[in-house]
Amino acid sequence: MPTVDVYDIKRQKVADLDLPDEIFNVEVRPDVLHSVVNWQLAKRRSGSASTKGRSEVRGGGRKPWRQKGTGRARAGTNRSPLWRGGGVIHGPKPRDYSFKLNKKLRILGLKMALSAKLQAGELVVLSELNLPEIKTKALAAILKDLALKKALLISPETDRNLEMSGRNIPGIKLLQPEGLNVYDVLKYDHLVLLRPSVDKIVARLS
Repeated sequence: MPTVDVYDIKRQKVADLDLPDEIFNVEVRPDVLHSVVNWQLAKRRSGSASTKGRSEVRGGGRKPWRQKGTGRARAGTNRSPLWRGGGVIHGPKPRDYSFKLNKKLRILGLKMALSAKLQAGELVVLSELNLPEIKTKALAAILKDLALKKALLISPETDRNLEMSGRNIPGIKLLQPEGLNVYDVLKYDHLVLLRPSVDKIVARLS
């Protein structure tokens, strides 16, 4: 069972915390992480790209010139894909890029991402992070003391002061345990867990 240090906002150790092996000490497989990240990004794609084929482009109803006798190649419409202003051949149409991924694999991927952060020494547990008011400067100073530049913060519940203070700080993102996902865990250099959020993550993944 891995043990991590719990720090306060001054980077002083205040306690030890045991983490369950089945969540934070899982063998990391890049192929599983790759599959889950692809699944997440595919779901986020709007799939709204669209082009018009030759039958959808406005105009082109009249034959440009007669079939024979001009010496030019025969043409039936000036909206042919070969013409400027014509339709697009096999262009993109609105579509759904999402695909199905087994729920067990998705959960396993999240466990592997958490384990990877712990093994790399990029998992930080804070005893608390309370802001009495919305103050970006105050949160930026705390993050500087903790040596965190690009970090994902996991708060146990909605904290408006924390959310509003951190939304304008580059490289910082705040989520609740319910929104924890593989892509964001791997994207940020550090994963910062507030102590109460650990219990929620364990309950979610157990």
